[in-house]
Amino acid sequence: MKQLSIWIAILFVMMTNVHATLPHDDGTKQAIVKIYTVAKVPDYLTPWSSSMRSATGSGAIIESDGHKYILTNAHVVANQAFIEVQRYGERRRYIAKVHAVSHQADLALLEVEKAAFFEGVKPLSFGALPQVEQRIVVYGYPMGGNTLSATIGVVSRVEHHVYAHSGESFLAVQVDAAVNPGNSGGPALSDGKIVGVVMQVITKSQNIGYLVPVTMVRHFLEDVKDGKVDGLADLGLASQKLENPTLRRYKGLDENETGILIDRILFHSSLKGLGKPGDILVSVDGHRIENDGTVEFREHEYTNFHYFVDQHQMGEKVKLGLIREGKHIEVEAPLKYKADDMFLVKTTRYDVMPTYFIDGGYVFSPLTRNLIRSTRRNRLTLSYLAEQWQTKEKQEVVVLLKVLASDISRGNNNFAMWPIEKINGETFVDFKDFYRKMQQYTGQYIVLEDKDGFKVIIDTKEAKAKQKEILKKYNIEFDRSEDLREEK
Repeated sequence: MKQLSIWIAILFVMMTNVHATLPHDDGTKQAIVKIYTVAKVPDYLTPWSSSMRSATGSGAIIESDGHKYILTNAHVVANQAFIEVQRYGERRRYIAKVHAVSHQADLALLEVEKAAFFEGVKPLSFGALPQVEQRIVVYGYPMGGNTLSATIGVVSRVEHHVYAHSGESFLAVQVDAAVNPGNSGGPALSDGKIVGVVMQVITKSQNIGYLVPVTMVRHFLEDVKDGKVDGLADLGLASQKLENPTLRRYKGLDENETGILIDRILFHSSLKGLGKPGDILVSVDGHRIENDGTVEFREHEYTNFHYFVDQHQMGEKVKLGLIREGKHIEVEAPLKYKADDMFLVKTTRYDVMPTYFIDGGYVFSPLTRNLIRSTRRNRLTLSYLAEQWQTKEKQEVVVLLKVLASDISRGNNNFAMWPIEKINGETFVDFKDFYRKMQQYTGQYIVLEDKDGFKVIIDTKEAKAKQKEILKKYNIEFDRSEDLREEK
């Protein structure tokens, strides 16, 4: 009987601990929002067309800079054409619009013009970056039902992880609470305060979900205060770890010196003119960088050294400790470039239609990650190009996207996803430079060439004469994208 009493007491404590994580009133639930989005999704293989797609997500009412907004994921409202929002316990939907979005951090703020939407709601406040094993409650509107869902879990890890929406790596919180489609954008609460925003899940796992941590949310909210989103900076370095003892001896490091070896300063880099290849980066804002490229951001917890760079807003300066030829030096690097400024192939694009133009049925486009994801043609070459960095001479890749079959393109119809290296023997900096060279050329033949010397020849007079006929045949309204039509 005594043993039974002990088990009942233990069960009571366990139940009390579970219920302690849940709100004691309806106030928290009132701030949870269901988001209905209709998106205009571009087709990068036929860049003049798009399709419509409907989806739902979740969000939370917050207050920032004296205004009430709905905080959600960027991917919930990406490419949006129409947004409606619905509060917990209500059937009426209100029209919303995007106030600010960071596709890098997968975060967005929505605003609702009708003040009635926010009446009687107390905005949720923000807590601190959660600890491992800390209990959290995830709210949202996932698949499996229409009403509000609340799932309980604990924090499993806090470390850098790739954000699926942007493909970039930032701090993330791993949780074991059940996260499903529709949960995206919903808040994760601890003690009634937001500690993260539901972001993504590993589909083949058992309850492994990820949150955008509250530190990233605070950075985003501070960023948008001036009315524009600058994003998160990238140092623009190619580096390698210094765990190999031979490499460490070669660089003259003793046992107490740690860091990463700078192999290259990229064209757009915060360290341009301040650092040199061969320097060893040893600290960020006074925080020691370990030989594996990590820093201790909390006692006994390590993550990528860029954690302390990400604490800064664009335009600020970060203090970097270097070892150069055995001497310790410190520099202040101005943060003014993003990852998008580093690579030949831009990060994934949202909220814009693809750029393209057509000349005599030959379709040209800048190479983007969206385009690489859309096709299996020439994947090895395109993936290689996606890993290359910009230089002063080359800052974007241009591809012959496809050839619209006609009597003037016979024999070339198999050209697709073909990277172009030269036009009439000249290289070009980016897509706009290529476009201008094509438009300004007055000779009879345009000669396009890849890096191996293979050529495509376009007869300019023939292409101009057949252009309207080809566009009509393929039901294409414009021979170029809107951004190029706006160019003078």
